[in-house]
Amino acid sequence: MQSADVIVGYKTYIDLIQDIIQEKQVISTAMTREKERCEAAIEQAAAGYRVAVVSSGDPGVYGMAGLILELLESTGQLKTIPVQIIPGITSATASAARLGAPLMHDFAVISLSDLLTPWETIEKRLEAAAMADFVIVLYNPASKKRDWQIKKAREICLQHKTPTTPVGIVKNAAREDEEIYITDLSGMLDYPIDMLTTVIVGNCSTRRIGEFIITPRGYAL
Repeated sequence: MQSADVIVGYKTYIDLIQDIIQEKQVISTAMTREKERCEAAIEQAAAGYRVAVVSSGDPGVYGMAGLILELLESTGQLKTIPVQIIPGITSATASAARLGAPLMHDFAVISLSDLLTPWETIEKRLEAAAMADFVIVLYNPASKKRDWQIKKAREICLQHKTPTTPVGIVKNAAREDEEIYITDLSGMLDYPIDMLTTVIVGNCSTRRIGEFIITPRGYAL
């Protein structure tokens, strides 16, 4: 980041790193303009600049790494522009750390946003994950205009999990205005859930230990 000439990213994420980008050239756009941002980054890189494309969490988990690679392939620049993907901490693991250890066993990460994935597909994935008793991490669970998906996800989970299944809710994980709630499937909708929230629904062995949630791995005590 500090060695880059140009910083490219969603405006909200750029604002979070103002203290380390200093006087660098910044290219930022609003939400839903991901392709435009990546094209601008590639244009700058092709011109010889060192470019850092900023994603929240991990760039390879619902981030910009995949789109950058796709665009480079489609324009024939995949072999001429070097790419380095720096791993980060995605909200699944950041939220899990705040809650305790809910991801100690098999888990599935599912985004409830249907902007890029048909809801029918999302619903099938929810059904399969709940039926297989995965711990389920829900990204993009709700927004001001989209609040019914989290209700439907809970309904699907309740078909295969008990109402007392532990649920962890973390808003703004690892940021200054972080909020953490531990509840269960029966009461999870009583808590604030929005696009900045990650919801973790346990499996049949997940339980509370004091102020934490843990999904036992099965190690002998």
